Amino acid sequence: MADPLDLVHLRTLVAIADTGGFRRAADALHLSQPTVSQHVRLLERRLKRRLVQKEGRGSRFTTDGERFVGEARTLLAAHDRLLDRFVPADPDRITIGSTEHAGDGLLPELLGVLRAAYPDVYLRFRIDRSTSLTDSVTKGALDLAVVLGGNSEPTGAEVGELALRWVAAPGWQAAASGGQIPLVAFEEPCGLRRRAVHRLAEQGHSVTVTAESGTLDGVLAAAQAGLGVALLPFHGAVPHGLAEVTGFPAMGTIDVRLVTRRGLGPDIELTAIETITAHYRSITGRRLRGAA
Repeated sequence: MADPLDLVHLRTLVAIADTGGFRRAADALHLSQPTVSQHVRLLERRLKRRLVQKEGRGSRFTTDGERFVGEARTLLAAHDRLLDRFVPADPDRITIGSTEHAGDGLLPELLGVLRAAYPDVYLRFRIDRSTSLTDSVTKGALDLAVVLGGNSEPTGAEVGELALRWVAAPGWQAAASGGQIPLVAFEEPCGLRRRAVHRLAEQGHSVTVTAESGTLDGVLAAAQAGLGVALLPFHGAVPHGLAEVTGFPAMGTIDVRLVTRRGLGPDIELTAIETITAHYRSITGRRLRGAA
């Protein structure tokens, strides 16, 4: 029997067709563009035929690629219908993911509400980055996740927002960096990092990433050590050992979103949405746009 196809790779290929390109598919799937390209290469290697070919500065589907996308849609639709029919509506376990930024103060509240609503359900938590959490929800490894948005093609439901602030060690000044802005940021892929670099470049600044980390603690430690300025979301006071940097462009807010796996019971999703939106509304005093 031939090796089965990877459904994640099929979803990536369909996303390229739906969004019109590799970069847009990467944004929609919360993956890096190299990962999207790798999924296509692995599919082509598995099928031993070209599905996508370059055309100028872009790309297009080959004849085989167009046919394959159509078949992939049919297969994925059948797969999703099967899950909808046979995945229990009332699971005995709910696995919840959250970023470090969004989870601060939220998880205990969400835990209490879900335990009260589903006393016989075992709850598990995972703290990770938005891209990894969203990918895990898509693959079915997580039931729901609270992630940072800020994307041109957002996924999930908007449940809150956090203020973005430039922070650095007390007394840190950009002028001491010799004309360049030293930036402390998360490792790629990271929407906040790209947003910071883009905005500073718009202001005519040259940016150098002087420290990077895969965790919030690592980014905070590097900024506290005076290695550079960081753009981070907050819903309260700036952490000890840091100070808000003035004179940098205002960055507004970033949306917090809830993504849920396909087939999750609608009552669980609604309970989570109501709890999280109430949590952020109590912090900001504002209702979301379009919220009842």
